Amino acid sequence: MMQLILPGVFLLVSAVPALAITCHGNYQVVAGQEISTPYCRDNALAAVARTYGYRDSDSTVRNNPSRKEELCRQLNSDIRVQTACADVIPGGDGAR
Repeated sequence: MMQLILPGVFLLVSAVPALAITCHGNYQVVAGQEISTPYCRDNALAAVARTYGYRDSDSTVRNNPSRKEELCRQLNSDIRVQTACADVIPGGDGAR
């Protein structure tokens, strides 16, 4: 948190983003509706990977396509990652 001090005025400015993205699994909540988004699918993939003992953060999976593909190949038998991995492993069987 930053503090700006002006003569006779004390103002606090927050560094917290105004809008946060809320995900329910693969789906982003937008105006009360759930919409499948790459952001939430990647977060969901990272969450499933962590249940298997992988230590990848959500941002690692979102920002590293090679790591995402590796996780998809390792976890492709888990139905929870099929949506997140559809763009990396079409058909879910590893064939290209």
